[in-house]
Amino acid sequence: MNAGTQSRKRRESSRLKTAPLDARELEQLLQEIRDGTTSVAAGVERFQAAPIADLGHTQVDLQREVRCGQPEVVFGQGKTAPELVEIGRTLVMRHGRLLVTRLGDENAKALIQALPGARHHARARMLTVEGPEEKTGEGMVLVVSAGTSDGPIAEEACVTARFMGAAVEELRDVGVAGLHRLMAHTELLRSANVVIAVAGMEGALASVVGGLVQRPVIAVPTSVGYGASFHGLAALLAMLNSCAAGVSVVNIDNGFGAGYAAAQINRLAKVKR
Repeated sequence: MNAGTQSRKRRESSRLKTAPLDARELEQLLQEIRDGTTSVAAGVERFQAAPIADLGHTQVDLQREVRCGQPEVVFGQGKTAPELVEIGRTLVMRHGRLLVTRLGDENAKALIQALPGARHHARARMLTVEGPEEKTGEGMVLVVSAGTSDGPIAEEACVTARFMGAAVEELRDVGVAGLHRLMAHTELLRSANVVIAVAGMEGALASVVGGLVQRPVIAVPTSVGYGASFHGLAALLAMLNSCAAGVSVVNIDNGFGAGYAAAQINRLAKVKR
């Protein structure tokens, strides 16, 4: 057995022996400390156990769900297939679910072969692993895209928000060049807890939506457009300069960031009601 294999086996052994707390286990531990059945010192030691899985190439955050409500999401671009498989297995073993973004087709094939239940969302360049139980989304996140060419980024937002437990609906190809297409769905726009507006070119869709609803609007500029759009910079600046109140803007082509934020807002809206 070479040194690399021995090191990997030690890491795997350590990871299996000292699994971190999930939210339910943390609540139980705090109750035990309150009741006096567990000492404070023992509680601190248990809480600090294996917050990170050291894979050598990657430090996987195993306690992010406790802090942030969702497990760590994996950015697939730039990672090798073996790296992604080891990261994916670690997260699925801990949380039973996985979300990978910006994933190429070849690496997606490797993950599908390695992880039972993995699903490749090819257009969104994403992969998910979810529990076997049937889930019904809560609330409503509405993803509105200006053109068919904005579809991959809109789909990235949809997959992310659904993965985080939101019910998601879509309006596709309703850009301002044919405003009547959007206006036909005013009731749906106003029924959402949060709206994601995805647009390239001049990025005007977000301002129009923001002027129609009394809900948060998350604007996503895309790199779709001709030369003067500067790969999405024109849409980004237009959205940042929107005269409609309540419009927030994420980075160019960042459908994931928009979907994540929208799902968090959607959850808060449900709690308030």
